[in-house]
Amino acid sequence: MEILAAILVLGFLGLLFGVGLAVSSKKLAVCVDERVEKVFHLLPGSNCGACGNPGCFGFAESLISSKAAIDSCRVSNDAAKEEIAKILGTSLEKKVRRIAVLHCNGGVKVKDKFIYSGIDDCLAANLVLGGNKACVFGCLGLGTCLRACPFGAISMSDEKLPVIDKHKCRACNKCVLVCPKKLISLVPISGVVTVCCNSHDFGKEVKLVCPVGCIGCKLCEKACKFGAMAVIDNLAVIDYHKCTSCAECVKVCPTHAIQLSVKA
Repeated sequence: MEILAAILVLGFLGLLFGVGLAVSSKKLAVCVDERVEKVFHLLPGSNCGACGNPGCFGFAESLISSKAAIDSCRVSNDAAKEEIAKILGTSLEKKVRRIAVLHCNGGVKVKDKFIYSGIDDCLAANLVLGGNKACVFGCLGLGTCLRACPFGAISMSDEKLPVIDKHKCRACNKCVLVCPKKLISLVPISGVVTVCCNSHDFGKEVKLVCPVGCIGCKLCEKACKFGAMAVIDNLAVIDYHKCTSCAECVKVCPTHAIQLSVKA
């Protein structure tokens, strides 16, 4: 009898707890918008964090709650964005695709001011007197941007300079943020002319340390018929809203600091 009583008590308690859990699950259930799952499955799943959210699911939740814009995802293709816009009941504003470009052509051509043998990282090297390069504006060539890129769009050349694959680049901005010298920027895909220098020194000082730096001669400014080139603070600057990629500035640059890149 004692065994039977114990079984009955345990059975009753199990039934009681089961009913309690069932009621609690109904009362405490968190309502999830079914659109979140639909949007999530349309996202690339790279979880790169470039959108500012903790992964693709977090981005999907932000979209549903109107805390983020569809274009905040740099990785999704246009077709996926169109589908997401339909789910959200909004229209997708078309934006010009951008890519990352490097504003330095020095690399091994630039003189060293000392031998650096520390951590193989640009951020660490920059803490030591601004790095070992005689040009304080130039690329340190230790590949921090390469390691920061979640899409494998960056490799290092024999010149110890980052090479950006425009087909793989998603303009996630991570390389821009991680570069201690601020040598990478995002430009329109149509902007095939690039100023491969970031030095604001006077021309004489540039020549002493780098044979391919901008010397602020203003020949590019004079050659441009569209007013897209200007020398500001000793450095050539391109206005991509005006640039037609005619390459006249490339032809007249005496140091080849302005270059014509290949269209993606």
